[in-house]
Amino acid sequence: MQKPDENSGFAKSIREAGPYLGLGLQLAITVVAMVLFGSWLDGKFDKGYLFTLLGGILGISIGIYNLIKTVNDLEKRRNDAKKK
Repeated sequence: MQKPDENSGFAKSIREAGPYLGLGLQLAITVVAMVLFGSWLDGKFDKGYLFTLLGGILGISIGIYNLIKTVNDLEKRRNDAKKK
């Protein structure tokens, strides 16, 4: 079997896209975790859906913040590597 060329178009594309592939999953896990935590708090304090909604809003906010921060860090690293 042939070893793929490290600089081929496909291998290079996968290597460059790799760090971005987990971002959607990271966002989804953050939102789901906060909604579940809010739901647990609603059950514990008998507040209807208040904490579930607050957990969802907080989860989306934290998730988007982490997404933007990670993308900015990756882009900065990519630009620094191009300068070298």
